[in-house]
Amino acid sequence: MKVGLGTSEVTYIVPNMDSDHSEITVSDRLLTNPGVEAVVVDLETKGVTVHGRGLDVLALRASLDTAGYQAA
Repeated sequence: MKVGLGTSEVTYIVPNMDSDHSEITVSDRLLTNPGVEAVVVDLETKGVTVHGRGLDVLALRASLDTAGYQAA
């Protein structure tokens, strides 16, 4: 399911993200998806916001899963 063709953002809560290493892993994995322009991680809130165009939310979730992180 794609969010749209314009610029958009999708935010996930990733409860098991708790270190700089997890921040880098999650960011790097999400940035490999087509249309992703930026990823902002907030370790305090466990939030991950993905900015881009035509984002595929199912592919983004799959990327988190393959990195070992579950989005709530």
